[in-house]
Amino acid sequence: MKDAKVIELEEVAIRFSGDSGDGMQLTGTLFSDATALVGNDISTFPDYPSEIRAPQGTVGGVSGFQVQFGKKEVTTPGDFAHVLVAMNPAAIKANARFMNPGGIIIYDSDSFTEKNLKKAGYQTDDPFTESNLLDFRKIGVPVTSLTREGLKDFGLDNKSVLRSKNMLALGLVCWMFNRPLDYIEEFIRNKFAKKPVVVESNIKVLHDGYNYGMNLQHETPTYIVHSADIENGTYRNINGNQATAWGLIAAAERAGLELFLGSYPITPATEILSNLSQRKDLGVKTFQAEDEIAGIASAIGAAFAGDLAVTTTSGPGLALKSEAIGLAVMAELPLVIVNVQRGGPSTGLPTKTEQSDLLQALYGRNGESPVVVLSASTPSDCFFYAYKAAKIALERMVPVILLTDGFLGNGSEPWKIPDVSELPPITPRVAKSAETFNAYKRDENTLARDWAFPGMAGFEHRIGGLEKSVIGTVSHDPENHQKNTEIREGKVQKVVDLVPDIEVCGDSDGDVLVVGWGGTFGHLISTVRELRKEGKNVSLAHFNYIKPLPKNTAEVFQNFKKIVVCELNMGQFAGYLRDKVPGSHYYQINKVKGLPFTVNELKEGINKLLED
Repeated sequence: MKDAKVIELEEVAIRFSGDSGDGMQLTGTLFSDATALVGNDISTFPDYPSEIRAPQGTVGGVSGFQVQFGKKEVTTPGDFAHVLVAMNPAAIKANARFMNPGGIIIYDSDSFTEKNLKKAGYQTDDPFTESNLLDFRKIGVPVTSLTREGLKDFGLDNKSVLRSKNMLALGLVCWMFNRPLDYIEEFIRNKFAKKPVVVESNIKVLHDGYNYGMNLQHETPTYIVHSADIENGTYRNINGNQATAWGLIAAAERAGLELFLGSYPITPATEILSNLSQRKDLGVKTFQAEDEIAGIASAIGAAFAGDLAVTTTSGPGLALKSEAIGLAVMAELPLVIVNVQRGGPSTGLPTKTEQSDLLQALYGRNGESPVVVLSASTPSDCFFYAYKAAKIALERMVPVILLTDGFLGNGSEPWKIPDVSELPPITPRVAKSAETFNAYKRDENTLARDWAFPGMAGFEHRIGGLEKSVIGTVSHDPENHQKNTEIREGKVQKVVDLVPDIEVCGDSDGDVLVVGWGGTFGHLISTVRELRKEGKNVSLAHFNYIKPLPKNTAEVFQNFKKIVVCELNMGQFAGYLRDKVPGSHYYQINKVKGLPFTVNELKEGINKLLED
């Protein structure tokens, strides 16, 4: 047999898709981890169905995982997939619109039965024509029957055999893209160490898929994506929820405090709770509460007792925590609230991404109840902003809300592991002298009070949700309330001293300034880079500090003819900017489909603005 054709690529996006029981998330994760170990830069997008268990074979039950990897910096998981691995007809129907023209579709031909086609909503026996996928290379592979044949001597029941289908598909794609199998084999051996038959059967099918790929040489070439040129260091593939958990652990260590997390499990924030619960060896204490209110109430108790206190949630959970956040504001205790945003309102789209909790984070409490609001931009920098949220809370005695989202929390990328000793120092405002201690005595520069907790003799004081006088007694005096309200807001605004100036990616003046915040960064920076390559005078200002805004925000904005705010909501940050940074006209590009932006749709919107 002649040698297979090998094609070199700069970058490629692969989408694994099938029924929610087909193991597509594990398949995509293992391929991504193996790819990161090879040295490629990657960005991933797990796309879960919203229903816990939608009817098998239906479009509503399709689970997807997209990964883009390359030899250069990769900032998005890709607008469209170059390769689709489809385990059933529903996966074709659900993903037809996400395919790159001329791409490759690898599908389990055994699953394309009349029954499954009807379940997926097809009217004919030709799903590719019906989905307008004519100009694609389609490779049918009998994944199910090959898996059954490969495991016929293992004595497994049919259900157990079919659970291994994803390994055959993974082996095949690893062959196509020259990914080594060593890491995947090691993962399987570790994960199923107590079940030898599961280990051997999965590894057998993995190699069957890889070997089957060699027989496809007449149908498809193999592809090579060379390693990226990245800074030397120790890296790992990390998702946003893991990074958030580790950032909090690092902050506790740097501050010399124990970390306490009080939380209620909720999609997609639960992984932060599960990650922290595994770190008892690092002194982490976790409490899985019976509800959202109990979760934050326990965290406030831990803050009162002298811990780095954290609570995590998503969407409707933040609404339930609102009253207790107000208590933390009034008691002036350090507290970090992590909100992994998802589609709403109410239960909404629990597994889909959105940025629509911004106004709730800023204003969603009774009374004048100011808190610091930060947002992370990429999966890996969730580590830094979790760390920074803890630093601000502990040094300024103020609650801090950190906004991430489902796209960041579930998505992953390579992360260079930092040296904790090189992270910014954290100095909690622990009271020093009992003789001069007054719970509501202020630092003149920061307006922060000192932190005293049970067990510190001589530092006893009143605390709670009622307004206090300067000496700590309950006060209903109107002038006192006016003064304290202004102090609490002023304390948050003075955090601007810890906020770096906003940096512009591109020219410092020009035709259009693209403005974004949080998890839209990857798509926005890719869009701006492409437009600049086309000669367009476009720059980007991306915000991680929402309240307070960076000092130079107005100065940056006044240097551009047009400002367009791009966010995954109906315009919450744009409205906030109109209030806080008046003087500019803010155009908007908004999307609320439970999906991240695509570079194509952003380019289209910005080009229209340039043409007007």
